[in-house]
Amino acid sequence: MTRNSFPQQLLMVFVLGVMTAFGSSCSYKQSQAFLERKNANAPITGFTGSTDVYKIKAQDVLQVRNLQNIKYIVDDVPASPGTGGAAASTGTAGLGQSYEVAEDGSVALPVIGRVTVAGLSRLEAANKIQDLYSKNLIKNPIIDVKIINLKVTVLGEVRRPGNYPLIRDNTSLIDMLGEAGGITDKGNEKHIKIVRGGVANPQILEIDLSDVNALTNPAIMLQNQDVIYIEQNRKAIRNEKLQNFSTLIQPALILLNSALIIFTLRK
Repeated sequence: MTRNSFPQQLLMVFVLGVMTAFGSSCSYKQSQAFLERKNANAPITGFTGSTDVYKIKAQDVLQVRNLQNIKYIVDDVPASPGTGGAAASTGTAGLGQSYEVAEDGSVALPVIGRVTVAGLSRLEAANKIQDLYSKNLIKNPIIDVKIINLKVTVLGEVRRPGNYPLIRDNTSLIDMLGEAGGITDKGNEKHIKIVRGGVANPQILEIDLSDVNALTNPAIMLQNQDVIYIEQNRKAIRNEKLQNFSTLIQPALILLNSALIIFTLRK
């Protein structure tokens, strides 16, 4: 090996080190590509959502409670592991048994049998079930119905990201952010995305919480399967870029330093 060829090889080692570090730094960014893209999935103008309350569908799971007398509908004995039963399987012992809505839109309830609930709101279903129990079995029942399979996913810069049940009617974006612990110091309250419609037909709405008018937008009333994403603010992005650059360049500098030591020793 000649002395003239060694600096060229030194340069190649440095370039390869930079490329390797750069490739490893891209994996995290690729995982956020769907929600960060600004072109194909740009926010849709005129996307306003709906303030209509959710209507029960087949395969929904209902939690039914009689607030007057828990002996009829609620399993008031905490279930232990391995005991089986509806309360054990859903983790709602002491709160209410769960009942799945069949394909024909009905739900099978104790004593009164099948009740058609598809197409009804949570409150309408509760009133219907309450009326049937009061006529056939229970004196002055107070029936409460929750739809426990509905959920919203919260991602990005919140303190507790994850899946959250959408139990109450008219749950707003503000309510859900509160349940998720609020936006972190790295979060950008001016660019909050709501992704709606699922994978087949996603619609994206951007909400600016610094604008008080956004709080009156009906689209912030959440729907089943909504995904909420809170972007990083400019300061956090700048700090992350500096950190990524440091992570990227450090292994290359180590390689360069090692090569320079070898080159010096060869001289």
